[in-house]
Amino acid sequence: MQQHIDSYDFTGKKAIVRVDFNVPLNEQFEITDDTRIRRAMPTLKKVLEKGGSVIIMSHLGRPKKVDPKFSLKHIVGRVSECLGVPVQFADDCMKAGEAAAALKPGEALLLENLRYYAEEEGKPRGLAEDASEEEKKAAKAAVKASQKEFVKTLASYADCYINDAFGTAHRAHASTALIAAYFPNDKMFGYLMEGEIKAIDNVLKHAERPLTAIIGGSKVSSKLAVLKNLVGKVDNLIIGGGMGYTFIKAQGGKIGLSLHEDELIPDALEILKEAKEKGVNVSLSVETVAGQKFENDTPQRIFPTHDIADDWEGMDAAPASLENWKKIILASKTILWNGPVGVFELPNFAKGTLQIAEDLAEATRNGAYTLVGGGDSVAAVTQMGYADKVSYVSTGGGAMLEAIEGKVLPGIAAIQE
Repeated sequence: MQQHIDSYDFTGKKAIVRVDFNVPLNEQFEITDDTRIRRAMPTLKKVLEKGGSVIIMSHLGRPKKVDPKFSLKHIVGRVSECLGVPVQFADDCMKAGEAAAALKPGEALLLENLRYYAEEEGKPRGLAEDASEEEKKAAKAAVKASQKEFVKTLASYADCYINDAFGTAHRAHASTALIAAYFPNDKMFGYLMEGEIKAIDNVLKHAERPLTAIIGGSKVSSKLAVLKNLVGKVDNLIIGGGMGYTFIKAQGGKIGLSLHEDELIPDALEILKEAKEKGVNVSLSVETVAGQKFENDTPQRIFPTHDIADDWEGMDAAPASLENWKKIILASKTILWNGPVGVFELPNFAKGTLQIAEDLAEATRNGAYTLVGGGDSVAAVTQMGYADKVSYVSTGGGAMLEAIEGKVLPGIAAIQE
């Protein structure tokens, strides 16, 4: 039975909380962006305020073995600062029983990186490249068998379980999906997870119309399932970035050296056909800022998107495209944005993406509900100082994408079951 963090009685209880503290570190192991730590604080503080103690668990990076550079000890100081209490550290997540048992109300313990153990992801490690199918099967079975003990040990530290790691909600890992079964009546979402679920529901289930999705990024292949799911749900579908050129070529356009995927032209045509049948307005770029080389200071020239010269490459959305998109955005009541509409990492070709961020902020001021997700889109609104000027900024790129695809996320299902 799912509980709610606001009504749950934490008095004298230990809560094991899955957070996403997979934060970027520089070569000196200093945190370069602590957003994920700060976003988890309301949940952790709630438990402490209500008389409980917290056991915090997370992964950091993708270690294939125990590796000091992926140790969560590097972030203990910052977590302590944010939480307002000294956070203890268990340097082995499987040997934290004594430290967990000794926790008093108001205290916090951070476990070492869960991914130091293959059991967290449930995938074998260290297999020889020429391993046979039988060896692979045996290794997988061995990890799955030991995974049960891994989950059981983590669960033994606490009285209740909170999942507040949306960034890993699409993974059926030990700490995100399997552990919940040990707390059938004492499992719940944290505030961050709750906010993410509500934001996605606001777009996919309870949207005020017109509903517009802006989908950008470099490749159609990475967002194909998203586009196919959205085409039956939205009123307007803006397709920008590198993926747009596949659609332009599918319609007979000349796209020069622009990024595209010929093998996905049939899919692009199918999406356009379905959109037309369902009365969905698909808006592609009509004008492109092109460059001669894929570098910041390359010469620039504006072309109609369907007629780019052979030796030029589309790099950003040009004013006429942005003007079209602005009209659609400002006439919408609900807007989802995932993915840049240009080569955002090159400042001279980031103007289109930054303009979209500006338009979303204006739409939000006008009363629209705006949800932004995906690394580059989030970076754009953050960089421009617009993160607090849109309705919601998602913390989980991959998880959000899978949710938009219509998939059930294991980390969410485990709490709701």
